Amino acid sequence: MSAYQELLRTAFSRVAEPSRYLSPPTLAAYTDFERAGKAELPFRFERVRLGVAMSLLQLLADLGDHDESRQVLEVLNRALGARSTTEIDAIIQKEVKHFERLYTNLYVNEEGEQLLHLFERTLDADTELLMDEVINEALALIPELDFDHNEDDEE
Repeated sequence: MSAYQELLRTAFSRVAEPSRYLSPPTLAAYTDFERAGKAELPFRFERVRLGVAMSLLQLLADLGDHDESRQVLEVLNRALGARSTTEIDAIIQKEVKHFERLYTNLYVNEEGEQLLHLFERTLDADTELLMDEVINEALALIPELDFDHNEDDEE
């Protein structure tokens, strides 16, 4: 299993229906990117970016029950169904309000800040090397995250 697939599977392991997000094309996005011809590279890279971004937002949502993260996650998931970078851009532009609200009234702890920083780096990454760094840093961070802290607070 690739690091990309490991990130996706780990991020969505606490979701009731992970197959909703982990479709075969989503899981194969990195492999498709590596095999893409020059003309398809930008589109295939965007699909990888969407998968990584979705994973980070799912982790953030799980960490703090953050509804805005889930809303952006849904937009990114819809964008994964696009057939071109133009379509991806159109889907995201249509729902840009969700991205703007992501940081509004957002209280996160240090773990949440680390996830948001990785999310921002995902959006800025423009090479395979930079994306691989984000994926590997996310995988290294996941074991450090305390997803049970909300349950502890309620007891």
